[in-house]
Amino acid sequence: MHELKIRKFLVSVEEIFHEGGPVAAVPQRRASALAVIANPFAGRYHEEIQPFMDDLKPLGLDMARRLIAALGGDARVVEGYGKAAIVGEGGELEHGALWHEPGGYAMRELLGGAKAIVPSTKKVGGPGTRIDVPVTHINASYVRSHFDAMEVGLPDAPRANEMVLILVMTTGARVHARAGGLAAKDIAGKDGLR
Repeated sequence: MHELKIRKFLVSVEEIFHEGGPVAAVPQRRASALAVIANPFAGRYHEEIQPFMDDLKPLGLDMARRLIAALGGDARVVEGYGKAAIVGEGGELEHGALWHEPGGYAMRELLGGAKAIVPSTKKVGGPGTRIDVPVTHINASYVRSHFDAMEVGLPDAPRANEMVLILVMTTGARVHARAGGLAAKDIAGKDGLR
């Protein structure tokens, strides 16, 4: 078991009214939560890293709660989600992969057992590194209208011995979605795909 050392949080919300087309009656909102934590594996190779996923579970739940609160406090408005990690230069990509389970399952749990896999990305980089967090519908990955991304980052993170762990939630489709495909209202909800 590793002690979780958090240096800072950042929660932000975007409201998108239009992208050159008509103004939406209800803007799409995208919220991100970033946690800058110490990477207990930075500096040298460690064979056994999986137990750290259990240490990250409470952080995942805390960040998911922060996102729901930032979007008004009602989990029922959330329609899209994604996750990411930026690992400082003293670590390795695999350290960011430890965020898959704690970040994804936290959101799925707090969103009432959302069915779709939570899309993810990760990279290694230094302070100021930005990352595009992929987003899909919470119950069906094939809902094209909810394919989205949110770019996030912090000017002072991650330092070489840190990681930035990221969760994103959205309240609906892209503001001018019209690329066809499965509509959210037609989700069968059996397999997380359709």
